[in-house]
Amino acid sequence: MRFTLRQLDVFLETARTGNISRAADYLSISQSAASSALKELERQYDIMLFDRLGKRLVLNDLGRAIRPRAEALRDQARELNQDLKQESDLGALKVGATLTIGNYLAVGILTQYRGEHPEAEVALEVANTAAIVEKVANFELDIGMIEGELNHPDLSLQPWQKDELVIICAPDHPWAGKPWLRDDDLVRADWILRESGSGTRQAFDRAMHGLLPQFKPPLELQHTEAIKRAVESGMGLGCLSRLCLQDAFDRGTLVPLPVPERPMDRQFYLALHKRKFRSRAIHQWIELC
Repeated sequence: MRFTLRQLDVFLETARTGNISRAADYLSISQSAASSALKELERQYDIMLFDRLGKRLVLNDLGRAIRPRAEALRDQARELNQDLKQESDLGALKVGATLTIGNYLAVGILTQYRGEHPEAEVALEVANTAAIVEKVANFELDIGMIEGELNHPDLSLQPWQKDELVIICAPDHPWAGKPWLRDDDLVRADWILRESGSGTRQAFDRAMHGLLPQFKPPLELQHTEAIKRAVESGMGLGCLSRLCLQDAFDRGTLVPLPVPERPMDRQFYLALHKRKFRSRAIHQWIELC
């Protein structure tokens, strides 16, 4: 075996950042050392792993092909190192969660994880489904907790929890007393919705199949609380997870609007890269989920 783990580190961090200088900073080595390690790796096998586009390095076909195996090998080496040192901690874990899950479920799991493993290093990133999926696929996150369905060739989805979307209005909205909404109501409503790329918006669009071309352009907001405030102020109807609405229902600041003709249930998933090494930390997080 002619390559070293340091060369793999430089290759993988350069693939992640697209820049040898940023890779060196992350690895706490000099830029010249990082550059030499990458050049030596390519020289030893007479290969090129990147296309040089100005100052940016972009993985070529060979680089993309070997990246998942290099990631798995590095993760296994780190876990072996911990075992050889007889360490009991689980190592670093990077978790991504979509906004609803991050705000209402993931923090509780994080608290339990840290309580059981106080020395563990774990980071939680919260963003919309599209952003989390991209980072899991790019090995920037170890596991993603997502709301939306997807068909990504590099990712596997593990069904996790059921959820339900609820259409909401202000208590003084003219429709607050309606027993249910029909399609003609939905079409003429003013909507405040999550942005495209979010799991909540994906589920809403799926539930409204056949009607969307007739909808008025919605007001799009990226944050759940902003949508709740806008709906409370009477700007229109919203659609959010029941997880984030119970307090508002209890206070009477928002009112649910049944839509029996439009099923609003959905599935939460755990997303992992198919070729990502399943470390003990990942297994432990999944067990807590």
